[in-house]
Amino acid sequence: MSEYEYEPIRGLPGNLPAGEHILWQGSPDAWTFARSALGTRWIAAYFAALVVWAMVRGTLMGVVMTAGLGAVAVALALIFAVLVARTTVYTITNRRVVLRIGVALSKCINLPLGQLASADLRERGQGFGDISLGLAARSNLGYLMLWPHARPLRFSSPQPMLRALPAAAEVAGVLARATAAVQPVQQRMTKPEAQPALGSREAVA
Repeated sequence: MSEYEYEPIRGLPGNLPAGEHILWQGSPDAWTFARSALGTRWIAAYFAALVVWAMVRGTLMGVVMTAGLGAVAVALALIFAVLVARTTVYTITNRRVVLRIGVALSKCINLPLGQLASADLRERGQGFGDISLGLAARSNLGYLMLWPHARPLRFSSPQPMLRALPAAAEVAGVLARATAAVQPVQQRMTKPEAQPALGSREAVA
């Protein structure tokens, strides 16, 4: 039996208080997550270059071993992406954003809408995209605590990220309307960019 079966509401650490209701719930798309968050295309390209180099400078055994290591690396990344997609639930309510994340150790990250300073949508093509959430004040959220649901390279001021969302523009609209009902929020859209890209716990930003 999974620990998630004890959730009173899927993806949430407890029952919703009076006046709060769910506006949207979803999970990352595994293949988009593997490509955008884990950089599987870059991994494959790297090992392909090593294979070519081994063909020119090395031996047949070196070519086979390099190709095998590359296949294992890509397969492990894909397996991890599938596990992330299965265990992650993003929730937007009329009061907060909740990230239930963690493959081995699960935790819930609560982000009150009143603490959001910005929401940046990065489109990934075919309707998929990422939404990074800028916080109005410093929080106790660490980059490693959030990874891989964190905006890349923002180590000093980590930003939670809803990754590899299907119909990401619609989700951004839901978030913008919910936040506007609480406070104004800056929402930006960026074009796609290639990039290499103890039980249940609850954390509040």
